[in-house]
Amino acid sequence: MKLVPLGDRVVLKQLEAEETTKSGIILTTKSQEKPQEAEVVAVGPGGMVDGKEVTMQVKAGDKVIYSKYAGNEVKLEEEEYIIVKQSDILAVVE
Repeated sequence: MKLVPLGDRVVLKQLEAEETTKSGIILTTKSQEKPQEAEVVAVGPGGMVDGKEVTMQVKAGDKVIYSKYAGNEVKLEEEEYIIVKQSDILAVVE
């Protein structure tokens, strides 16, 4: 199966949470904060969204940082994804 987003939606795969801090402290699962960094899996076509022309600025394979409480989590074939609007993406990591 394949997720194909509509409009200005973007499908993200969240990157793994850090298990240790920079100073070497090992974090338990509860204290690990979900990273806001993800990889773009699929991008919608853009076009007219809510009466405005939207041009997609990200592409599959980009690493991005997105808003903390943005999007909807979905599970497909044992994989977890997050579907967000392009406006919820804050930056592309280069």
